[in-house]
Order: sequence, then C-alpha cells, then structure tokens
Amino acid sequence: MERIQKILARGGVASRRAAEALITAGRVRVNGRIVTELGTKADPRKDRVEVDGKRIVAESFVYILMHKPRGVVSTMNDPEGRPTVREIVSSIDARVYPVGRLDFATSGVLLATNDGEFADGLLHPRQAVPKTYVVKVKGVMQDEDLDRWRKGIRLEDGMTLPAQVKLLRHESGKTWIELTIREGRNQQIRRMGDATRFPVMRLARVGFAGTTIEGLPPGRWRHLMREELIDLKKTYGVPRSIPPTPEQPPNRRAQQRGPIARRGAAGRAQRSFGTQSPTRDGSKAPRDGSTDSQRFGGGSPGRRNDEVTEDWGGGTGRGSSGGRGGDDREEAPRSDLGGGRHARTRTTGTGGGIGARGPSDRVKGRPEKGRPRG
Repeated sequence: MERIQKILARGGVASRRAAEALITAGRVRVNGRIVTELGTKADPRKDRVEVDGKRIVAESFVYILMHKPRGVVSTMNDPEGRPTVREIVSSIDARVYPVGRLDFATSGVLLATNDGEFADGLLHPRQAVPKTYVVKVKGVMQDEDLDRWRKGIRLEDGMTLPAQVKLLRHESGKTWIELTIREGRNQQIRRMGDATRFPVMRLARVGFAGTTIEGLPPGRWRHLMREELIDLKKTYGVPRSIPPTPEQPPNRRAQQRGPIARRGAAGRAQRSFGTQSPTRDGSKAPRDGSTDSQRFGGGSPGRRNDEVTEDWGGGTGRGSSGGRGGDDREEAPRSDLGGGRHARTRTTGTGGGIGARGPSDRVKGRPEKGRPRG
C-alpha cells in the first residue's frame, strides 16, 4: 500500500506536492470513489487510481546520469526562463527530476530519477555521500592553505567537515585542486574560497557517490549501468531493487569491442557503409565520434574520417593469405600467389609467401604437388 500522492508521482502525473493539490481538489478517484484525504493509501497493482477519469499506471523506475553544462539550471522549470536540465532529458519516456542540485555556473555529474526513495537515500546527511570536484582558484595555494581546507573552514553557518584535497597544478598565478567533500551546503566551495581569499574561478563536479562523467560530453546523459546501481545499493541501500537496464547488453565485452568484424564480402560491405551503434540516450551515432549519421570509409584506423569514401583494400602483400587484398583477390592468378592458402605450396616462416619461385625458397619438407621429394 502506498500513499495516493506517491502513486501519482510515480505515474508521471505531477510531483508529490502538486499531487496533493489534485487530491484536495477532488480530482482523484480510487476504485470509483473520490478521495480528498492526503493520508489515503492504495495498492497500485490492484486498485484503480484515476485523475480526471484517466487511469494512472505507475512508471518503471529510471536512473539517469547526465553531464550538466555551465549556464544550465539544475531544475525542471525556471521562472527566469534560463535553460534547464529538462532540455537534456527531454527524450526520456518518464518524468525524472534531479537528485540534488548544481549551481548555474557549475558543470559536472548530476543524477536524475523518478524514484523518490532513491533520491532521498543519497541526499540524506547521514549518508555523507562523497562529491568530488575539480576547482580552479585565483592565487597560488601553499601546503598550509591546502591543510586548512582539509581540516575545515569556518563559514557563517559553521565549520565545514574535513575534506580531501589534492594539488593538481599551479598555472599563471592560479591553482587547480581536486576536492572531495561529504556535505551539501549551498555554494559551499565558493564560500570556502572567499573565506580563505582564494576565489573560485571554475568548478566542475567529476564524481558523485562513485559515479563519474568520464567519456560523457557536456549536455549528454546515459542510464546508470547495472554495476553502478549494485554498488549504490551496497553502499547506501538504494535503489531497493535493481531494474533491468535495456541499454546494457548481456555481453559487456562485446559492447566495449563494438560490432563483430566480418570477413569476405560481408566484411567489405560492413566497412564500406560504416557501422552505427546506439548511444546511451538511445539515439544513433557513428562510432568515430562524428555528427554525421553515416560513417564513411573503413579499413585502416588512421583513415577513418569523412574524407575516406571507399574501403581500404590493403594491396599486394597484405593479409595472412598472401593475396593481393581488397576486391582484386579473385582476379589474381594462382601462379602469382607463391604462399598462403591459394598457393601450390603451403609455407610457414621464412622462405615462402609472395615471390617464392625456386626450390630454395620453399620450406624444407613441403614440396610442390607432383614433385618428388629429394
């Protein structure tokens, strides 16, 4: 049994607070009876819950990791009309909302979900979820300055908790550090910089609760992988159950390698027309990272760009079979193929292959067909 507002929120109708307004307005029915009490519960699997006569079906839980760019508000709506993360996750067939927030001028990891229990479990102060940032400050920080950040900075709302600080580099009177904190005060890192006279110039969150934005461009999103959800559940107890992740194929190694390379005519066609693979957000993207929907060329990895419009066959002497390579293999007479699968003499090691003509060029013990041993 669950509260009606929770069922409405899971059905993508509205947030829990907005769902409460729908209930008190008499727009919600449970099994044909109007419900106006906020504490009313129902079984979403057995009871019929309707809003304005339309039955509500609970959505499956979705867990998203996005790379929020700078200049984007980490809310679904902004009264000032600024860009929001809603535009990033607009292609998701579920009503998700951010887990916590990032400042307007801060980029990096931001989770989103429609599982309220998951969000509450990661945001509760008792969990002390680690958040890792790369910070650029004005001024050259010395060891004693870094130690001060590690021990805690006194702000107007109290001392900050001890933090992990790693010096990355000094550059033109500026300092780059890696900072990991376990609390979520508003504008905390920027206030720490102001309090120590090292104003923050650039801030990016590169890790949250063990998840990272590695390989994910700004403004893009992906589903949390099953392994990540399992780690979160072991560490923080959420999510309660691990949902299937359709974007993750059973054979993860095959996903990392990409499509299976095929031989012969099928392989030549595959390389000529290119191979597309789905991105984490479900759209199609070329494997070479270009924005065109079709990948051109193939063969030599160094020539995989838009200027290559044909498959690179290889030429004479390429390939273990000793053939001429590409589409010319069938036209080559057998007399030109001294070694390999198409030759009269099978060879291993030196002395055979293309150009082998006389007995001295053949491997001992492997005579030509019809020629006596001697």
